[in-house]
Amino acid sequence: MPLPKQALLEKLESGAVSVGIIGLGYVGLPLALAFVERAKVRVLGFDVDAAKVELLRRGRSYITHVGEDRVLRARESGLLDATADFELLGQPDALLIAVPTPLTPQREPDMQYIVGAGRAIAARLRPGQLVVLESTTYPGTTDGLLREILEESGLTCGKDFFLAFSPEREDPGNPRFSTATIPKLVGGVDEAAGELAAALYARALTQVVRVRSANVAEATKLTENVFRAVNIALVNELKVVYDRMGIDIWDVLDAASTKPFGFMRFNPGPGLGGHCIPVDPFYLTWKAREFGLKTRLVELAGEINVEMPRYVVEKLERALNAQSKPVRGSRILLLGIAYKQDIDDTRESPAFELCELLLELGARVAYHDPHVPKAPELRARPNLPLLESEPLTPELLQAQDAVVIATDHRAVDYARVLEHAQLIVDTRGVYRERLPNVVKA
Repeated sequence: MPLPKQALLEKLESGAVSVGIIGLGYVGLPLALAFVERAKVRVLGFDVDAAKVELLRRGRSYITHVGEDRVLRARESGLLDATADFELLGQPDALLIAVPTPLTPQREPDMQYIVGAGRAIAARLRPGQLVVLESTTYPGTTDGLLREILEESGLTCGKDFFLAFSPEREDPGNPRFSTATIPKLVGGVDEAAGELAAALYARALTQVVRVRSANVAEATKLTENVFRAVNIALVNELKVVYDRMGIDIWDVLDAASTKPFGFMRFNPGPGLGGHCIPVDPFYLTWKAREFGLKTRLVELAGEINVEMPRYVVEKLERALNAQSKPVRGSRILLLGIAYKQDIDDTRESPAFELCELLLELGARVAYHDPHVPKAPELRARPNLPLLESEPLTPELLQAQDAVVIATDHRAVDYARVLEHAQLIVDTRGVYRERLPNVVKA
């Protein structure tokens, strides 16, 4: 009988390998489709959400930028299936973990989903399986926390089963890059795991980049998102400073972008959104404290970005005050609640913070988002009303005391908004001219 590593390598080389993906959200579903479409690999998706499982089994997509035709073709090929039965985790040859890694209310890593997935796997783990963590986390998670949980099965990492980290690098709605074409980092906890994980992903993805260890791969993903968070904080702070000076930050960024070297453009906004950038820097600061270190720049960037929704509301308050209107009782329409342009992903969207702040001040809040027909229920904000997107009619716009552009979806008719809205607070640089009813924030 071949050794576990050799047996798995033979399956990878022949294409007979099967893949299980735990978590069928914005990371897991596109990854599953990449393996089915490009590698013709059998994929079994696992999710605790029975509604997602049922939709997938009917060939339906629940993510806007993942076309329903792709899901239907994958189901009809017989290569894609989904289940909420975690007893089946022992069947696939490779198990990829794509579960959330949020923060606790104290802004510390919340590892409950990784721990839960690890324990579910450990209860069914068999010799020869490869386990890969894709969820963004602090360095040492894979080779520490997850390894310890999996070895509670009685099997030994590197001998009986194999463990690696390969961070998701999804950018929902990006027309230039997809799951299959974004270079895929892979770091094993040992040489064998790195080799096996790289061979697995190479079957479905255009480019695989092996790094020295799982720790390096974990640190790389954090570095990528810390870089973005710090630079966004910089332009957000400059926005506030230049606004006080009477200078439009968008004019400045347009001018600076003409320099062909030494400048990389980042745009300001009403705060940070998405699963990664608002969360990942805090994973690094938490881990750094274990070594007696402070990440002062990273923490300051976080403070600046967290304050942006309040800055927007303050600008709105002053604009309404100039019209002799209080926020209390005013009708405020939020344009866009997705965290970025042209997608339906609302994770960590600053629009929810704006909504909460405005409701606390007594405003009457509604929203329009062409991609999000109904606002999701949020565990972190249980008191927010479950609003539904309002049709963007001239009558709706005219009835508002102010419209706040929180997300600049291209499907919105901004000329119509400008024509009918009494007051517009523009956080995204939609309107570049100086206009009497537009306040930039």
